[in-house]
Amino acid sequence: MTSSEDVLLQVGPVRHKKGDGTLYVMSQHVAFILNSSDTVAISHHYRDIKMQKISSEFKNKVQLQLVFHDETISLFQFTNSERSEAMRDRNRVKDLIQQLLPKYQKQANKEFGEKSRILGENRMLFQLYQDLVITHVITSEEFWSQHVPYHLATQSKVITQKTGVPNNFLTNVTVKSDGTKKFNLSNDTIQCIFKTYPAVRQKHIEYVPHQLTESAFWQKFLESHYFHKDRITTGSTKDLFNDCAKLDDNLFKNEIKDLSKNSLDCYVGMIEDDGSDDNINSTAEEKSSMANIVHENIIKRFNQHSMMVLKTCEKSNSNSISNGNDIKVPSNSSHTNGTPDNALKRLKIQEKIGFEDLNPETEIIDINQKRLKLSRVESYVNCLTREQKHDNTSSKLSKAREVQKSIIYDVYEWSKSTSNQVIEPSAAVNTLGLLTPGGSLMKGISDESASLAQL
Repeated sequence: MTSSEDVLLQVGPVRHKKGDGTLYVMSQHVAFILNSSDTVAISHHYRDIKMQKISSEFKNKVQLQLVFHDETISLFQFTNSERSEAMRDRNRVKDLIQQLLPKYQKQANKEFGEKSRILGENRMLFQLYQDLVITHVITSEEFWSQHVPYHLATQSKVITQKTGVPNNFLTNVTVKSDGTKKFNLSNDTIQCIFKTYPAVRQKHIEYVPHQLTESAFWQKFLESHYFHKDRITTGSTKDLFNDCAKLDDNLFKNEIKDLSKNSLDCYVGMIEDDGSDDNINSTAEEKSSMANIVHENIIKRFNQHSMMVLKTCEKSNSNSISNGNDIKVPSNSSHTNGTPDNALKRLKIQEKIGFEDLNPETEIIDINQKRLKLSRVESYVNCLTREQKHDNTSSKLSKAREVQKSIIYDVYEWSKSTSNQVIEPSAAVNTLGLLTPGGSLMKGISDESASLAQL
């Protein structure tokens, strides 16, 4: 409760837990102050109140009960001298709280939904809530104010995996024409286009909304030669995306050059046209290439599109990548006249197919490397010999013989000691005969049994 809250209603006398005081209905809280104190004894926010209940008219006590979302209750008894005045004060408080509850219950439902979502997404946080709040170790307010922000802050530091770009995202674009041109582009497809083709994103920033609307921009994109790359170019300068296609072609050529430099095959490279007329069939090949230019453009488009999709999955590293992913060659490198360094390629091939631990001729010695020194290597690489096995068996047999001898000695030295005196066997037999039926000690018992039988 803050001191700046407006007091909407003040009612007294009111009793709460055997304490008399005054009940305050304010703009955000319901507060109770004892008569013997100037401080607030209890304070309940409206968003924590689930419902309110009142006592029956036939009961002697006039009571108002506040039920909270955690199923706890707070009971107030109106102790006016007249019952009618107590009923009137109780109804005034009830009606005013009933007017204020809907506003804060919507806020409480929204906060409750947000808290449920957080606990549902974070199982560790939900387990912590059960261990601390359900067991009444801490209050719910302390949990949400202290523990939850810390866990959410640590969770936000975790690097999330970026969503990739599907290879067939352009197939989801459908162009319809029934007198008027219509096209359907989802937001996900637009984002995929921006990720795969940065030149289109740059054009979108330059033209939308200053020169073109959003729909006009994408209409030009779908009608452009840049989108329909299987068409034969007409050399029109009205196409908005002509320079985008040129940028993508230059990037594609640079990627091919980089692949040729990093290729494992040091004897296969790009065939460059140096202007010589060594090939006598160049004219025929030129004619066939002109005839198949559509097929070549389609293959080039597929390869270029796949390359752009793969580049969206690459992680940007500012330390190792700079200025368009170009490879910088130092001045003292052995590259001359644009030809790849064969020695570097041979070294890469050697790294791929060579294993240092399997090549005894080449041994790289590292000063900082700690080597394991074994005094007896044969004990690690060889199994036990027959002599070693025989020694182990004989030692086990000798231990068994020693145990056997100790047991025999203990049995031989064992003596039976009895604390009570034992009678002789003959005396025991005579005693049993006297106690059996017909014996001298059993005559009186037999006479009594006979007389009982006659009765």
